[in-house]
Amino acid sequence: MHSKLVHALAAVAALTVLGSVSVALASPSAQTWQADLSTNNADSSNVINAGGVVRLGDAEAHASTDRLDDRSGIMVFDPHRLGVPANTVSAALDGSVAADSELAVDVRGQRADGRWTEWVETGPAGPAVLPEATSAVQVRMTLTAPIGSAGPLVRALSLLATTTADHRAGQMAQPQASTYRVYATREGLVGGTTSNGHVIKARDHFVALPSGKALSPNGSTMYSVRVCADNGKCETAPVWDKGPWNTTDDYWNPSAFRQSWKDLPQGTPEAQAAFQNDYNGGEDQFGRQVANPAGIDLADGTFWDGLGLADNAFVSVTYLWT
Repeated sequence: MHSKLVHALAAVAALTVLGSVSVALASPSAQTWQADLSTNNADSSNVINAGGVVRLGDAEAHASTDRLDDRSGIMVFDPHRLGVPANTVSAALDGSVAADSELAVDVRGQRADGRWTEWVETGPAGPAVLPEATSAVQVRMTLTAPIGSAGPLVRALSLLATTTADHRAGQMAQPQASTYRVYATREGLVGGTTSNGHVIKARDHFVALPSGKALSPNGSTMYSVRVCADNGKCETAPVWDKGPWNTTDDYWNPSAFRQSWKDLPQGTPEAQAAFQNDYNGGEDQFGRQVANPAGIDLADGTFWDGLGLADNAFVSVTYLWT
């Protein structure tokens, strides 16, 4: 699950999460804008705006490995054009969050060739640092709460973009898409709802990765993987869910950009290290004992029809957006 950008602050009306506003505003390249909370972007799911306040809708969202008593929603804002290219974005929120709920803000930038970077979280740990300066950025909010809880309430979201010399910038450039061999499990859960709001169908075709950094909007193939089984069969499928086991484990990224488990080798899922080497005491990020080394979940159609698998197995995965 996302880090707790806002947590246990139900009594706080105005909440600021920018870590260094004064420094950023001093920069001549600083640019600020307000997210339009009235916008209902087609990529959003399970959020509503009532009386100028954004809150979770009533639909249940069952990520493949998250707590099944939670529901979540995503609000995606239209891309924002910057007057000057920038590589760093901070967020300031006016809102409140119940103690049992979470709210995260992510940012991505559009590269010169038109492709989008991965989503990068901005929060108390620091602003979102993109792999390169971009002229267009997009912001999303992810709201999570147990079923029956009011969940997060957002009244305003302010953004600030600037350029920094952060050592992470520029380290994501890769000459070709990265490929790793990871353990694949079958997701199933037909009739359930994925993290991006997709209702799972019988023999569906999509995958889940244990991080929201590469979560495609419902119906989109923006972030996709090429999965190949040892029998020679391959399928290209979109990333529509988060899991297995973890939800902040972008193991395909180098350590500088990996959200969690930065001491693990690039390409090694935390669940695999926990299962095989008792890493993290053999537990996932939620404290559950890891029962298999899975680094990707496959929807039934991808598992049975696309790859011809009869059981969980190691597969080769190419992360095409990298």
